[in-house]
Amino acid sequence: MSSSFCKCLILSIPLSLLGCTESAVGEKQMTVKASAYNSVVAQTNDNPTLAAWGDRLKPGMKAVAVSRDLIRQGLTHNTLIEIEGLPGKYRVLDKMNKRWTRKIDIYMGKDVEAAREWGVREVKIRWTPQPTEG
Repeated sequence: MSSSFCKCLILSIPLSLLGCTESAVGEKQMTVKASAYNSVVAQTNDNPTLAAWGDRLKPGMKAVAVSRDLIRQGLTHNTLIEIEGLPGKYRVLDKMNKRWTRKIDIYMGKDVEAAREWGVREVKIRWTPQPTEG
């Protein structure tokens, strides 16, 4: 076995234990549960257009909320992600309640019927973590 192969193997073990893999340089991918949510009081709070990091959500935006464990995986505020089965890139603008893990919530404006049709699915997501400030 070559030493570079061993280094790759050793470095990839922690990611694989978390169910997260790296594909292209720095890009990560993971399979998560994906549900959908809307800007309605019944699903959020008394200010349904205000996201957890202070962003204003507007119908038509490609935005997602992420479970807090995914934030530690590099899905931080403003990270762009690709979601298997959906066109374009979605921006991480919101956080989910602490009770959720390994989950994203796709923003669907005020289209409650579209969110119901989406339901809950397993999808593969891809992203490139943003460099940390320091």
